Amino acid sequence: MNILVLCTGNSARSILLEAILNRDGAGRARAFSAGSRPAGRVHPQSLRLLDSKGIDISGLRSKSWDEFAGPEAPAMDMVVTVCGSAAGETCPMWPGAPLRAHWGVEDPAAAAEPDQPAAFAEAWDILSARAHLLLALPFESMDRAALSAELARIGTL
Repeated sequence: MNILVLCTGNSARSILLEAILNRDGAGRARAFSAGSRPAGRVHPQSLRLLDSKGIDISGLRSKSWDEFAGPEAPAMDMVVTVCGSAAGETCPMWPGAPLRAHWGVEDPAAAAEPDQPAAFAEAWDILSARAHLLLALPFESMDRAALSAELARIGTL
């Protein structure tokens, strides 16, 4: 299952969910992240948090969603938005008509700098819980309608 996680800046929330899914997906899920207007860098607090969780941060970068809309890009099975801005934007047409879900999370980078470690930890906890609910599903054998319903439900938790 290839999953594209979208956010406007691709520096915090989408990066975190990509890392969680790749670490915990046990080969069942392969995640990528991108933004409609990428920040050009991963937020330093994202990097600190991921490093503290033992996740390799060496290859992480802020990317445009255009990288995943071309013919050379991996085919996506699912596209998940994690910020309200990206959810409301007109996204590129993804080959194969992947399932879409919105799992909105407050932007931890918008917190005052002294509050950012706690804000990033809270975003991590929410995204991690949602990722684990997805990974607990037998998504390989679920029909599209059932999986779509589960993705919507997970996004409300």
